[in-house]
Amino acid sequence: MPGGGDWPGEGIQGGGERMQGGPTDGGGHSGGGSRRGGRRMRGEGGAAGGRGRRRRGFGESPGEDGGAPSLSRAEKGDLPADPVEQARAICLRLLTGTPRTRKQLADALRKREIPDEAAEEVLSRFEEVGLINDSAFADAWVESRHHGRGLARRALAQELRTKGVDSTLIDAAVSQLDSEQEETTARELVARKLRSTRGLDRDKRLRRLAGMLARKGYPEGMALRVVRQALEEEGEDTEFLESEGF
Repeated sequence: MPGGGDWPGEGIQGGGERMQGGPTDGGGHSGGGSRRGGRRMRGEGGAAGGRGRRRRGFGESPGEDGGAPSLSRAEKGDLPADPVEQARAICLRLLTGTPRTRKQLADALRKREIPDEAAEEVLSRFEEVGLINDSAFADAWVESRHHGRGLARRALAQELRTKGVDSTLIDAAVSQLDSEQEETTARELVARKLRSTRGLDRDKRLRRLAGMLARKGYPEGMALRVVRQALEEEGEDTEFLESEGF
């Protein structure tokens, strides 16, 4: 096991410190909420018009659902013989450029057949020096994905669960958003999508707009209210929403 001075991030305060190299949203934008707030949110599906490959977002890895990327032959040849040093080298490479949760790194080490004892030692040490910080990861994820993709609390919580973040940390992170902020974002999303639905009958418009919000995690009641108000502003008759049980 290397001495204290050999560990990266020695002296970094864990927990409260903000992760460096701010998050990027699902569309590849970077920076804090103040810079993202004024940018045009991408439409449903990420890339404009469905064209092009989606760039990886904050905390995501190549492969399905953020699976651990494979090391190249050169990288495998560079790994030291000691399992602890191997685990340390792998984690450093995976953390280069983007933060990751402890579970994401643990899964990567397991995939590479690093012994559990060595993996636990390295992961715990990385947490001590602040290189792994699931709380900061969750906070940054919520900020990035809400402003960048317009995701609501329910969808954000589900994404964080798939990345192994503890439920207590998830609750604290999504509490950054309140119902008022969610509704404001929902209105912006509908306003951007509204033009593309013109020419459709009102039932199709309703289903398309409300369905878009539902896929992003917005509650049904809020989605229908926002869509109804948007259609009313365009002169649509929305009394059918009540009479037909919408």
